[in-house]
Amino acid sequence: MRWLLGVWFGCLSLLASADILIVGDSISAAYGLDKEQSWVALLQQRVNSECPGITVNNASVSGETTAGGRARLPALLTRHTPRVVVIELGGNDGLRGQPPARMADNLRAMVAASRDAGATPLLFGMLIPPNYGAAYSDMFERAFADVAEEKDVPFVPFFLEGVGDNPALMQDDGIHPTAEAQPRLLENAWSVLAPEVARLCNASGAR
Repeated sequence: MRWLLGVWFGCLSLLASADILIVGDSISAAYGLDKEQSWVALLQQRVNSECPGITVNNASVSGETTAGGRARLPALLTRHTPRVVVIELGGNDGLRGQPPARMADNLRAMVAASRDAGATPLLFGMLIPPNYGAAYSDMFERAFADVAEEKDVPFVPFFLEGVGDNPALMQDDGIHPTAEAQPRLLENAWSVLAPEVARLCNASGAR
């Protein structure tokens, strides 16, 4: 009986595991879209073709802030035991006018927690609309770059590059990308994910 329970729990652990864990907000949670249209779903398709067996888990939540991600991350790391953690958070901090220094502290903590768990963190940056003022916008943008430089984290400076300034690729709210924008988001993400996928593929323990 104990042996059967051990096998059962082991299977649950395997199902919960993920090589790549995405911790993001509505941009990665596919707000307004079918989940299979999202850049994360496209990522899973690409890694399936590059190296079958690499798993992607999307733990993104619409409306999430860096504080919320920081609070959720320890449990996610324990549950999924990822080897790569994509941190795509901060946009909601900016939209709510949160202090960029506080956002940076949360991002640093998430980077540190990921590394402590044996995972490689990747950081996706964001820009804020100009109506928040030049001073705030500059501090907000710089916060991502400072964390990436200080912690030596692979970094996408603006995850919505090529999307956010194209109304045809944005939903009516002007905040969330359309389904047509998702391949471009994947390409933006792939700029830092490609080396990690190759590393995972070459690792003997690729799941």
